[in-house]
Amino acid sequence: MASGAAELRHLCAEVVDCRDCPRLVEWRESVALERRASFRDEQYWGRPVPGFGDARARIAIVGLAPAAHGGNRTGRVFTGDRSGDWLYAALYRAGLANQPASIARDDGLVLNDVWVTAAVKCAPPANKPTIAERDKCVSRYLVTELAALTRRRVTLCLGKFAYDVIASVEGLRGRPAFGHGVEIAVDDTHSVVCSFHPSQQNTFTKKLTEPMLDAVFKRTIALARP
Repeated sequence: MASGAAELRHLCAEVVDCRDCPRLVEWRESVALERRASFRDEQYWGRPVPGFGDARARIAIVGLAPAAHGGNRTGRVFTGDRSGDWLYAALYRAGLANQPASIARDDGLVLNDVWVTAAVKCAPPANKPTIAERDKCVSRYLVTELAALTRRRVTLCLGKFAYDVIASVEGLRGRPAFGHGVEIAVDDTHSVVCSFHPSQQNTFTKKLTEPMLDAVFKRTIALARP
């Protein structure tokens, strides 16, 4: 397990220094310079955002990409935005996090048996990476990242974008359409589970509720710890 942890540390360092996609580099850095008014006194991260969590995790959670004023500001995935508020509160309720909120890289958050990451490591304009940007980031970083999680038993996909990426990575053919609670057995030791993304678009409209997210985590934990 130590080799997996070492590989993850090395990979995270590589991710932070990446400048492979000029459009994404320009966007993430311009956002970091202009800043949102409510964060004008903060120093934005403005770089790719690596995965975060327990290197021995049996559960990997994959989202789309860092938010422009969330992870791109704080430097930690799903940290400092409403989606992260929902995700980490749910992880806390499920007993997978030591605190219910994530506001900064140094806020003391510790995850247990969970690794959280994104398919694309840079905040993209309009939250929409191009196909080329997606494929480059997935092949260079996400595939290696998931392989380094040597105890992984469940991959939880937050949203259709993440599901499509994981389906490609895992070679899932004839898979069911994306939907909240959809579950696929990859093999005898690994499953893929789907959830609606905890974005404001979904939570404000009640497309995703706390009980719905809690139910997905309950099932994910059951699959990860048979």
